[in-house]
Amino acid sequence: MNHFILIASLLLLFSLNNFVVEARQIAKSTTTGTRWVVLVAGSNYYENYRHQADVCHAYQILRNGGLKDENIIVFMYDDIAFNVQNPRPGIIINKPYGPDVYNGVPKDYTGENCTANNFLAVILGNRTALTGGSGKVVNSGPNDYIFIYYADHGSAGMVAMPTGDDLYAKDLIEVLKKKHEAKSYKSMVFYLEACESGSMFDGLLTEDMNIYAVTASTPAESSYAMYCPGHYPSPEDDFETCLGDLFSISWIEDSEKHDLQKETLEQQHGVVRRRTLVDYLDFSSHVMQYGNKELSKEPIFTYIGTNPDNDNSTMKAEEFSSNPSAEIAHSSRLTRGAVSQRDAQLHYLWHRFNRSADGSSEKIEAQKQLQNEILSRQQVDQNIHQIIALVFGEENVSKMIESIRPAGQPLVDDWDCLKMLVRIYGKICGSLSVYGKKYTRAMANMCNAGINEKQVNLASNQACLK
Repeated sequence: MNHFILIASLLLLFSLNNFVVEARQIAKSTTTGTRWVVLVAGSNYYENYRHQADVCHAYQILRNGGLKDENIIVFMYDDIAFNVQNPRPGIIINKPYGPDVYNGVPKDYTGENCTANNFLAVILGNRTALTGGSGKVVNSGPNDYIFIYYADHGSAGMVAMPTGDDLYAKDLIEVLKKKHEAKSYKSMVFYLEACESGSMFDGLLTEDMNIYAVTASTPAESSYAMYCPGHYPSPEDDFETCLGDLFSISWIEDSEKHDLQKETLEQQHGVVRRRTLVDYLDFSSHVMQYGNKELSKEPIFTYIGTNPDNDNSTMKAEEFSSNPSAEIAHSSRLTRGAVSQRDAQLHYLWHRFNRSADGSSEKIEAQKQLQNEILSRQQVDQNIHQIIALVFGEENVSKMIESIRPAGQPLVDDWDCLKMLVRIYGKICGSLSVYGKKYTRAMANMCNAGINEKQVNLASNQACLK
């Protein structure tokens, strides 16, 4: 009798196992279109190690999720892995003591080919508009799914590229509209890591485009670098730069350990939002959602696949909560010591100076670079202050710099004016640095107040060529 019960139990277990496998196969078959992914690291130089590390790590998630290289397009300058400052030549890591994430990453658009124009051409599937690179584009159809992940420095209304012009919000949205009008995707998800990244979509991305965008910050705040020297958790002693970005490592590490057939985009948003939003500390960013938020109900698997090794993973309900107070102590342990993206360069230079031997040539050079960075920041502050004062009066300087438009309203009414102001400032006063780009909001406010090209030229000449 006991023998019969044992056999019956084994048969029942076998049947249940087959049911689970078949259910998973049915779930996987519901995504009938092709998945397309574009990964962008919009910076270069070793001090910006983290952006390429984020993108390389994201690529590994995609490959483990079953995506093919032919459907993954990577933009990265590719000057980090074999940089003379890299203590692990040929290797990139995205967390302290982490594994290599560089191996196998496609080099589609690197160096001088890593441009905003190529990025927009890739989205549109327009090979004739490309200049260099692998030639891979998003050749998607009406049943396909697109996932775009962009990690970079940003400012109000723009994100950077290592080569050529920056990418303005208006230009990005226009290309996404063209993609939608061409009926060349079913739905799209866009994750953006950058300071003031919300300004790329706020008041611009409409629900009818069937795009769900998640940004690391609001239109008016910084995003944060993570795993930085001198902060917990810190990289190995021989690293002089941050290894990741807080928003990026939050969604990537979450995707790495869970069954993405079960976890929805909204649940991941809750995890990432809680991890980045730590208001009681000196740093935090508010992860934002734009576009068609109904898409957030879909499983993450729809866009980036899932690692079969995670098929049996489970999460507690509170892990998906978007309430930052749900596990505030847990969050503080994970995020303690993050550095504003805009100050990451200063942190890098200070760390190099601080760890160099007294009296050494390295110490002297590090001190020089640190002093130059500080002086450069002070000069930009002074230039912008004076330009505003010359055009609008000293009494309006603070208002121009600090004014923020209500949520749902685009940064600027005339994007060509903003481009003009940035261009003229760059020509007369010098290109805006990562720090200097904090003033693109002030420039947008000047445009909204009616500044013209003649005023910009006169004020810039007075402020910068005296």
